[in-house]
Amino acid sequence: MTRLGEYLNRKSVNKSDVARKTGLTPQRIGELTLNPKTKLTAAELYLIAKAIDEDPCKLLDYVCQDLDLKKGE
Repeated sequence: MTRLGEYLNRKSVNKSDVARKTGLTPQRIGELTLNPKTKLTAAELYLIAKAIDEDPCKLLDYVCQDLDLKKGE
């Protein structure tokens, strides 16, 4: 499961509703929530955040919490 999937599960979000509201296919929502190798675009994240009444920046922070800048040499 992906960070997005964890977030949606934690908030008990109906993925079919998200697909309907965003225009993304249910298959795409499934890939974004289940397959860690699937790349989430900024536009998709923004639409999903709006569909679940969440601040897009908060969702981005959660989804990307493991990313960090490389240490300077």
